[in-house]
Amino acid sequence: MSTSKQTTAHETIKKWATERDGVPAKVKGTGGANDDGILRIHFPSHSDSDDLQEISWDEFFQEFDEKNLNFLYQEEKENGEQSTFHKFVKG
Repeated sequence: MSTSKQTTAHETIKKWATERDGVPAKVKGTGGANDDGILRIHFPSHSDSDDLQEISWDEFFQEFDEKNLNFLYQEEKENGEQSTFHKFVKG
């Protein structure tokens, strides 16, 4: 059975994402002057979405902390393959 984990640790989040070729991103058209918008981890090799804009890890974690988010994620799928399942939840 696969299990989900939850963290706010920046290094854990960054390591998990980079191991899967993920990059920090925001959804285009969201946010405002003091808000980067909806955060995502984007996996360019799995998606060619034009809705996402890559941002720096510094920008990503600043917004992550300001919004008091937690990172819910999965290391592996039930079949043992590496998982990209994740979501952001309020802390």
